Amino acid sequence: MVKIKSLKYSELEAFVLELGEKKFRAKQIFEWMHKGVRSFDEMKNISKDLKEKLSEKADLEALELETVQVSKKDGTRKYLFRLSDGEFVESVLMEYSYGNTVCISTQAGCRMGCAFCASCEGGLIRNLTTGEILDQVLAVSKDIGEKVDNVVVMGVGEPFDNYDNLTGFIDNINDKNGFNMGMRSITVSTCGLVPEIKRFAKEYPQVTLAISLHAPNNELRNRLMPVNRKYELKTLLAACREYVKTTNKRITFEYILIEGVNDTAKQAKELADILKGLLCHINLIPFNGVIGKEFVATKREKAEDFKETLKELGFEATVRRELGSDIDGACGQLRSKRR
Repeated sequence: MVKIKSLKYSELEAFVLELGEKKFRAKQIFEWMHKGVRSFDEMKNISKDLKEKLSEKADLEALELETVQVSKKDGTRKYLFRLSDGEFVESVLMEYSYGNTVCISTQAGCRMGCAFCASCEGGLIRNLTTGEILDQVLAVSKDIGEKVDNVVVMGVGEPFDNYDNLTGFIDNINDKNGFNMGMRSITVSTCGLVPEIKRFAKEYPQVTLAISLHAPNNELRNRLMPVNRKYELKTLLAACREYVKTTNKRITFEYILIEGVNDTAKQAKELADILKGLLCHINLIPFNGVIGKEFVATKREKAEDFKETLKELGFEATVRRELGSDIDGACGQLRSKRR
């Protein structure tokens, strides 16, 4: 069975021709898929004969909505989706003044092993297909009855560990025949896979890149993020400087603040030192407690002090607004509970 939602538009055209149909049918099918239909029968302007061919030859890859949690504090919506093989992934809808933003997953599980993250529990089960990544956005959009304005690829999994399906998703959601989301409305976050950072800079220079940093030195980052043992900070930051030079875009560095681990004034200065001269924004993220992890969130006042230290040293920094704190906000928690 062809995973039809994973096909790029040109590939869908070729598939339609193989079915003995006119090429224009591809546009109709593509448009329907990007409206979030869950079956070929919902595609109103294609023939019964074509629907039968599609049912025999193609899999629409529609995710099953298992659970939705809605924050009473800020309206954040957290979705748990069941995949066709019984695995689960999470997505989160966040409402901002600049529009609806959906955070999506790229893998069922993760093999990066970050010490503070719930997504890594159980390791990597499998990569999501292009269609499964895309369907999270389509399902959320359909659920709220509104268009999604921005996508953040920052959910369960390491996006660059599933590079081809990630970029297939970007191509499809950007396609003018479908959802037509601008490249600048997409942000991809990585824990620091250097070869893919370099490749992404050349292939998708308009997409925003975020780096999960979380430590200002190799000793601490090795403890928090095993990926640093392969791509230590000097190597990672060299790739980041190369990225900025190639794309002329600033990088967002994500830094989860953990009480007594990485949140001192000294560590703020150390962070400023390693990022000196690099076009960037530092996004300070209050740690969202994870069951079974020993870490505790830095208090808001101390987080603001950390931010002010960075600003005094010439860096743009913000403390991210806490969203969904009354639901399973940390990535991977809802999935972990369900599994």
